[in-house]
Amino acid sequence: MQANLMLLVTAAIWGFAFVAQRVAMDHMGPFSFNAVRFLLGAVSLLPLIWFFSRKKTVATTTAAKTSVWLAGGVAGAILFIAAALQQVGLLYTTAAKAGFITGLYMILVPFLGLFLRHVTGLNAWLGALLALVGLYLLSINADFTMSRGDFLMFVGAIFWACHILWIDFIGRRVDALQLSAVQFLACGLLSSVMAFWQEIPSLASVLLAWPAVLFASFISVGLAYTLQVVAQKKAKPAHAAIIMSMEAVFAAIGGVVFLDESLPMRGWIGCGLMMTGMLLSQIPLPKFSNVAA
Repeated sequence: MQANLMLLVTAAIWGFAFVAQRVAMDHMGPFSFNAVRFLLGAVSLLPLIWFFSRKKTVATTTAAKTSVWLAGGVAGAILFIAAALQQVGLLYTTAAKAGFITGLYMILVPFLGLFLRHVTGLNAWLGALLALVGLYLLSINADFTMSRGDFLMFVGAIFWACHILWIDFIGRRVDALQLSAVQFLACGLLSSVMAFWQEIPSLASVLLAWPAVLFASFISVGLAYTLQVVAQKKAKPAHAAIIMSMEAVFAAIGGVVFLDESLPMRGWIGCGLMMTGMLLSQIPLPKFSNVAA
């Protein structure tokens, strides 16, 4: 019960982070925000790395350190693309839509996993069908077009799914906290390069957006990540996946309450179908393999 509550708090933090991301861009460009967010996020993990390093053996050999930096660098590059698409997309869409469309990564993961010879259950196919109908109701206009923001969010969801698959592939080979810190550092540095190239970053803009920046970095990255790591050691995987899918719901609540956003009934029905699809994708049913015997 305690673990499930911690996961619910994590989902709420990540859902409300969409609000912080949107508010911050009243003062900062998307790349500047991501640069500060992930660099501070990397710093926020240093105390955790130090604390846990006292209790277990961490990467100390040259080969092990190289593995962490390489794996984290690749993860950070994928994270940079996903976060950039999400942050730029928020300039053109609502936090509510962003939360639900980004949440499609839960359904995209098993399908992209087919290329890695993973198996995909019937639940994933049914969930994807429902989510596709929901996405149509939420984002496709009368002239069968999708807004720029919604499209960027959808492409971003593909990269979020790729990021999860990479972490799943490499995560057991390296220390999780070290991997996270390196990927946040890599993402922050890449975002910094884009910020100085495309924008005019300044300390004044960071100070103007400091509440959103602190929430998105220390709370969304540092605290929420810690809660997830601790809770998932005790929570059942199926329960964890279902609870974490509530992130989209909290994003919608945050958008309505704090940003005065609204959706037509068609959009809310779409959100409901997408949420149902996400939940259905977590229920184990008969599986099919894409690999011939």
